[in-house]
Amino acid sequence: MTEKVEQVDQIVRVARDAWQAAPPIGDGAYLAFGERLVASVGERWPELARANSADLEAGRRRGFPEPLLERMSLSERHLDQLRGLASSVAAQLPDLVSPGPAVEGPAGVRSRRLPKPLGVVLMVYEARPTVTLEGALLTVSTGNAAILRAGKEVSTTTAAFARAVSAAVEAAGLPAGMAQVVDDPDRRLLRGLLGRHDAIDVLIPRGSPSLIDYCYDATRIPVIASGGGVNHLYLHRSADLRLAAVAALDSKLPAPAGCTSLEMVLVDEPATARFLAELGAALRERAWPPFTLRLPAGLVEAAAVEGLTAEPIGDVDDGREFLDPTLALRQVSGPDEAIAHIARHGSGHTEAVFATADEPVQRFCRLVDAATIVVNGSLRLNDGPTMGIGAELAISTNRLHVRGPVTMDALLTRGWVVEGGGALRDDLPPPRLVKPAEQAFEPVRPAAKPAPAAGARAAVSTAVRRLVIRESRLSIQADDLREDEPLNGPLLKINSLGFVGMLVRLEDELDVTLPDELLVGRRFDTVRDLVDVVAGSVPSAGGELR
Repeated sequence: MTEKVEQVDQIVRVARDAWQAAPPIGDGAYLAFGERLVASVGERWPELARANSADLEAGRRRGFPEPLLERMSLSERHLDQLRGLASSVAAQLPDLVSPGPAVEGPAGVRSRRLPKPLGVVLMVYEARPTVTLEGALLTVSTGNAAILRAGKEVSTTTAAFARAVSAAVEAAGLPAGMAQVVDDPDRRLLRGLLGRHDAIDVLIPRGSPSLIDYCYDATRIPVIASGGGVNHLYLHRSADLRLAAVAALDSKLPAPAGCTSLEMVLVDEPATARFLAELGAALRERAWPPFTLRLPAGLVEAAAVEGLTAEPIGDVDDGREFLDPTLALRQVSGPDEAIAHIARHGSGHTEAVFATADEPVQRFCRLVDAATIVVNGSLRLNDGPTMGIGAELAISTNRLHVRGPVTMDALLTRGWVVEGGGALRDDLPPPRLVKPAEQAFEPVRPAAKPAPAAGARAAVSTAVRRLVIRESRLSIQADDLREDEPLNGPLLKINSLGFVGMLVRLEDELDVTLPDELLVGRRFDTVRDLVDVVAGSVPSAGGELR
């Protein structure tokens, strides 16, 4: 453990020293970094492709599901996307780092806002290796020092990216520690970094709900994160249903596990039959990938068309991220019922409304609480470049600092420069001060952590069931979940994308260290499989957890 503490100290010290030694934002070195990063990655592309192939092959041997392998994979299009991202950054950066307009106060005092970097930014993410490049480019270009920690499943690719990023930092003339790619997957290192609120200014986690929830609970570092993508599309009876059907498919099938992916269609009851007919027509007109539609049992027969598997919907499908080509549909009486359903089951990420009438659109936009609301369009329009607001690093459901696409502007803070011109405060009229009313304050004390049950396996079973329920975003109790329930079946939707966050939380809750083979990729068919393997790794003495 001492070795990991020293490693964490080294990482944060290098990052802090680099940030303090870096040139001010607006310096040409930051524009040069984007150019050098594209060149460095391009020169090393054969090496990166080989490293990625090794990770993919290892993933296939370990039985990774196809959506995870797709997230892990690199192709030439990613290199093209990096070039486009670097061009976008270069175009936006000069305006972003310019001082704001001056504001004049009494006696000629002039003030203006001056953009400054946030400081040291820690990014924690799982399977998508391109986040390493995106995180380095956007974070460093805005004058921040980046610590980038990817998941173990792409460790070979991450190590190759680390060399490319380091070479770009050096070629741009920036301090060597401005971008550190951490390729050590040891979870003790992650815990150590999360504990360094004294040296890390911002944490940006990207990944499964369990990983993000764990980061919120385990750190005092300010967090910018998504709350998951339980997203809905409400179809008002006045909607253009042909357009709505195509938009629903576009919102789901190209990226079924994406954070802006559509999970449930809420359709006014009188428009349901017409919408299903238009959905069938849209499927016949274009070669969409096959998918599953879950809808009320009485509509299953009407929805049976080629390319679509119709199944009865269940209560467990409310508030659920399917993370695969599965879409749900429910009928509602009108806007108010749709809005109430979203308030109860949505995650505040992306919601959409289709209507030609103005009143339901305005009501939806006023009352739905989401980072982004799309009107008469695909949910995948919630994207910085598509919205015309620039390159994005993530999509935030936070309420403070940034909500929606996390663009480069969100990686800056703004202080004030006051040009006094010799003015003294005593020469100015005294400000009028209003004393706030005194209020009694009762400090909130954290609840005591419950002691584990007497039996090690019983405690593990309860913890595992509670976590898979949370990962599947279900509203049931742990005692109501059977151990023979499939992890990826009608009730639960657990794939390997969530195992990293789940297991690091299990380690903390049970005060154990779990073996590395429990990380992403190991196959578990039922809750019992996971409980047995975790319980088997928990040292016990007389049945007690250590």
